[in-house]
Amino acid sequence: MDILIFSPDGKTAAYETGLAEHLPHARIRGWQPGDSAAADYLVLWKPNAEVLRPRERLKAIFNLGAGVDGVLGTQGEGAQRLPAGVPLVRLEDAGMADQMAQYVSAAALRYFRRLDEFDAQQSQAQWKFLKPNRLSDFSVAVLGYGTLGSHVARALKSFGFPVRAWSRSERRDDSGIALHHGDAGFEACVSGARILVNLLPLTPHTLDVLNARLFAKLAPGAFLINVARGAHLVEEDLLAALQSGQIAGATLDVFRTEPLPAGHPFWRTPGITVTPHISALTLRDETVAQIAGKIAALERGETITGVVDLARGY
Repeated sequence: MDILIFSPDGKTAAYETGLAEHLPHARIRGWQPGDSAAADYLVLWKPNAEVLRPRERLKAIFNLGAGVDGVLGTQGEGAQRLPAGVPLVRLEDAGMADQMAQYVSAAALRYFRRLDEFDAQQSQAQWKFLKPNRLSDFSVAVLGYGTLGSHVARALKSFGFPVRAWSRSERRDDSGIALHHGDAGFEACVSGARILVNLLPLTPHTLDVLNARLFAKLAPGAFLINVARGAHLVEEDLLAALQSGQIAGATLDVFRTEPLPAGHPFWRTPGITVTPHISALTLRDETVAQIAGKIAALERGETITGVVDLARGY
């Protein structure tokens, strides 16, 4: 069994070593320009066209992340580069769900407890009482209810937030979270929400979804937490909503251009908190174990989860 690993920076040694520990009988190599030799499995991140060219015996392609827009592109234009009939498999959690729940909960609690406002007061040496918020007035809408979104929604509910969630297709669980789906359920989910959390996959359908029309549906003075992709957000619409007061604050971990350019207005706009795409980092050991387990399952002829629907983009 041959496994080929690709990374745009060429740093594949740690993944080669990790997979070798789990799959000692496999032949594992890092991709080099000109490598068109046979491989049973590709493990990759943000591949170039050359590595995706058809190669003998290829059974599956594993993406080193939960989001596959680095393979498919923001408009799905990259799907045509994939070898025909070869499944693309995304990561499921791999240590990211707990990190994401912690990050989003910290941001939501910061707004609920008005810590952002106390920070602003401190910069002015002000000692001023602010009336506490009520949880019943702080409904949270979570966009995206997959592995990460469902974990985040349950974490927020554990703090007492009224939580709603939206997914493109119908989901059912016993968490007590109000679930919505489809185009009809989208407005019901976001209308009047005080905090909007974006965990959607980036697809042609969700590109620019965080826009003025959506912001207008939220409660006045709402808060945005974007931990999915920068291309979900229409940046000019957020700046305008902050200026008008429709959006009171935004915590942004992802951006259209990363690193965020030094001259970008997000750095200096009051109400915006910037973090450098750290809300949920892929943990190498968990990632390697998950991919190795799925490769072993495929070798046994078993069905695996995480296979991407190319038409949907996730």
